[in-house]
Amino acid sequence: MTTLYATLGVQADATLDEIKRAYRRAAMKWHPDRNPGREAEAHAAFHEIRDAYAILSDAGQRQIYDEVFEQEMRRWQAEHEAQQEQEREAQREARRVAQEHYEKMVAIAMRFADDGHNRDVIFGVLLGRDCEADLAARIADSAWALQESRRASAMAADAPDAEAAATPAGATASDPDEVTRPRRHPGAFDSFWHGLFGLRS
Repeated sequence: MTTLYATLGVQADATLDEIKRAYRRAAMKWHPDRNPGREAEAHAAFHEIRDAYAILSDAGQRQIYDEVFEQEMRRWQAEHEAQQEQEREAQREARRVAQEHYEKMVAIAMRFADDGHNRDVIFGVLLGRDCEADLAARIADSAWALQESRRASAMAADAPDAEAAATPAGATASDPDEVTRPRRHPGAFDSFWHGLFGLRS
């Protein structure tokens, strides 16, 4: 808010002499005769300067102006703070709505991913639920990647059971030769060799 003090270029606690000097400087600067080509602007500024000086140079009018201005400033400050609080509340509400929408879209995406639908189907479903395209793409990518990761983990967990079922009795999964090659019955040479060196198969 522009004040009469600002119009003259002085502080609110300026003395009368300071106000007079400021008025002479401002009036000389904005006198229409000193601003060729800018007469209209200078004329308006000159009248504002003259009106400001007329009030601030009179002690009674200056006191009334200060009291009214102070009240007006308090009212303006209160309105400004109330407006800021309304804007903050609107922002909080917008974030809450956006968060709820995001959580809803994620839940939908995970449900369709659990049902075995691929990424493109999930993306299309989200678009059909009024989900913005970029957000729908990110959620679909994440839901599909998570589901694929779960499937891979499940397959890895099932692999040892399948390997154990294919392992012959007495063999261990850590010995691939025992798993893949058939058991060989020792011949006469093998029996002689093991008996000679005290080895047992």
